[in-house]
Amino acid sequence: MSFGLVLPTVALLSATPEESASPPVPPTAIVQVAPAAPPLSTAPEIRSEAVVPAPTEPATDPALVDPATASPAIEAAPVGSIERTPGDPLENFNRRMFSAFQSTDRKFVRPAAMAYKHVVPKPVRSGIRNVLSNLGEPIVFLNDLLQLKPGRAIKTLVRFAANSTIGIGGLVDVANTPAVKLPHRSNGFGNTLAYYGVGPGPYLFLPFVGPTTLRDLIGGQGDGFVLPVAVGNPFDRWQFQLPRGVLGALDQRAESDGDMKALLDGAVDPYATLRSVYLQNRAAEIQELHGRGATTQGVDPLEDPLSDPASGAASPLDDPLSDPAKPTPAVEAAPAGQTATPATDNADPLTDPAQR
Repeated sequence: MSFGLVLPTVALLSATPEESASPPVPPTAIVQVAPAAPPLSTAPEIRSEAVVPAPTEPATDPALVDPATASPAIEAAPVGSIERTPGDPLENFNRRMFSAFQSTDRKFVRPAAMAYKHVVPKPVRSGIRNVLSNLGEPIVFLNDLLQLKPGRAIKTLVRFAANSTIGIGGLVDVANTPAVKLPHRSNGFGNTLAYYGVGPGPYLFLPFVGPTTLRDLIGGQGDGFVLPVAVGNPFDRWQFQLPRGVLGALDQRAESDGDMKALLDGAVDPYATLRSVYLQNRAAEIQELHGRGATTQGVDPLEDPLSDPASGAASPLDDPLSDPAKPTPAVEAAPAGQTATPATDNADPLTDPAQR
């Protein structure tokens, strides 16, 4: 079982002041009436003065507006909507399952796995692991044949026969010794489906399964039915299936504890990190089935390429002013009483040569 959070999208509403401001309303003409004069024989003349409104700028024709200067309005995203990653349409469900897995693993699974690792001696754990691996060799052999790889099928058959006889039922992996050199190769119906072009389908994270895809989930169920259907007793009884599942899960969790810490503890989004690593590893395995991607064998997918001294690629953290191809200048021997200075071709042109 392989083990492995989404920031909400914020929508901004913006509008230019010219668009949001209402058109100016011209001030209404004001009529001023002169104060009443003292009573005279004739009626006073009433003078009126109208205030002329300030000229306003003509409205701009929308057809003449430069579309490059107009800022388009940003539509608001629906409340509660999350931008889903391609290939992970069930991301909300998967994240809930991953959160439940983390809580259960922290409280129960990891403590039980660590107790198993400390209580059971290492040779016993290795023997149990070898037996469970040897029981899967017939499934590997069958899928080698389905993928039309007779050479690999013969190697798998020889490995199974050697470990089942000389290795005492698989307790000792004699086929992986330097004399035989037949290591275990994983294979299953999920690989066979992918080999013939079946797509992975949506990504899934399920309890007791971990990261997977719809194709691999169906293929894994097919792998589990091979021995119960082809052989029967005891592989079809729960007395065998339950201990096999529990021991396999505890052993795998204990052995992968260091890798899980290195992968998830420093991750900003542990769910996305685990999903990315799983999908990349599966893609590399499918490419290998078709005879491609051989150059990636033996390369740790978690290794930082910037820390590889043999990669030949300069780190972006290096000083861009230093020439990595230039050898370190030799230090010239100085006369007694003077400080030795390295020889350099970049001498200061303003320095008197006689003073050097």
